[in-house]
This record gives sequence, C-alpha cells and structure tokens, in this order.
Amino acid sequence: MFRIREAAELLGVSYDTVRRWADGGRIESITGPSGRLAVDGAALARFAQERAESPGQAGTGAAVAHSVRNRFSGLVTRVVRDTVMAQVEIQAGPHRFVSLLSREAADELGLEPGVLAVAAVKATNVAIEIPEIH
Repeated sequence: MFRIREAAELLGVSYDTVRRWADGGRIESITGPSGRLAVDGAALARFAQERAESPGQAGTGAAVAHSVRNRFSGLVTRVVRDTVMAQVEIQAGPHRFVSLLSREAADELGLEPGVLAVAAVKATNVAIEIPEIH
C-alpha cells in the first residue's frame, strides 16, 4: 500500500495529479490504516503499466515499431561532450538515465538541456532490489 504522495513519486507526477485521478476514479484508491488515502501496490502497478502503454504519451509516437519495450520519455538535463564521446543525462519522472554515445550522434540528435528525448533501455540482465520501507 502506498500513500498518495509516494504513488505520485513513483509515477513521476504531482501529488495533486494523483489526487485528481483518485477522486475521478481513474486510479483505484483505498483508505489506509492511518485513515489517509492510499493506493494498493498491485493497482498502482497496473495503472502505471496501462499509462505507459497508452497512446499519446509524450515522445512515444515517433517510431512505427521498435523492439525495445522499456522506453522512458523525459527531458535532457545535461550533456557533456568531448572530441569523440558525449554523456547525456535524461530525467524521466523519478528516473535518471545516463547514456554514453558518440559526439556525432549527440550532435545529429540536437541533444541539449531542455530537449524532450526517450531513453530506450534494452538489457540482458536486470538486477532487482527491494528498498527499505520507512
């Protein structure tokens, strides 16, 4: 079970947005043990997945087809270039992605802070951790 503020952080949106979604019935909410509005973890996971798969998400309509399923739309926050390589940081909701690519590719894509970009992640190994609950 997650409080509304925690759900907002996990979804990368504001507290007010999740509150509106809950009030409008878009996301299932319950009253937690403390009497505060909360979202069940399984319901939150379903909602996050539906939201990620829904058409109209920023930056998801450019490709006709792709093999990478883990796509995160966000803003470029930092670009560090040298003569050969570039390090690009993207903030997508609560997620920060760092990519190393050729300087030529970064220049051709016009990557600068403030540009909308999609971090497409494909890996053969994914480590999973369970965070400490406060």
